Amino acid sequence: MRIKADLHVHTTYSKDSVITPKELVYYAKQKGLNAVAVTDHNYLEGAYEIAKKTDFLIIPGVEVSSSDGHIVALNVKELIPRGFSAAETVELIHRAGGVAIACHPHVYFKGCLRDKVCSSFDAIEVINARAFPFNNSVKKAEETAQRLGLSKVAGTDAHYGPQIGYAYTIIETLEPTVEAIAKAIVEGKCQAFGQAIPAIVNIKDQYTRLKYRLKK
Repeated sequence: MRIKADLHVHTTYSKDSVITPKELVYYAKQKGLNAVAVTDHNYLEGAYEIAKKTDFLIIPGVEVSSSDGHIVALNVKELIPRGFSAAETVELIHRAGGVAIACHPHVYFKGCLRDKVCSSFDAIEVINARAFPFNNSVKKAEETAQRLGLSKVAGTDAHYGPQIGYAYTIIETLEPTVEAIAKAIVEGKCQAFGQAIPAIVNIKDQYTRLKYRLKK
């Protein structure tokens, strides 16, 4: 079975995102996805709340702020504490039964891990659709994944509905479950695809998020 998933999406459970649960599912289906990882900043409960209220396949996750940079943890059932080193955070994710992904490791302004990515990670987000500079970040992430022998995944890092699906991961799995998807990623049964989000979409994103913050 082939799963097409955006493995890095933020919702309104993150303070900097305007994607409601309803919009999450709408835009994911519009882009032909059949799964989405909800990876809000240092907050896990929202992902499980969304999963309870939809038949669409939600992969629960969290983007953890380690002291070395941001790390996406998938398929964890407990919140991973922030502030530990990258290596310590990966260990905590594994203890929680999760998958540790080095997200946007070579970009500007995003808490990137750079040389803190190590072989204890399960995967590297080689394509992040909001990465800047895009081509350079993809090239460096690909090189790191190749050097360390890690699985390659992709996600948009979407904070605005129309950004969802510009980057995605194709995962080969026996069944459409979170556990099977997590296992397939660790085993490298996945491929990363995608492109940079068009500038006009990012401009609309900034405008929409500014309006959202002013209302609050």
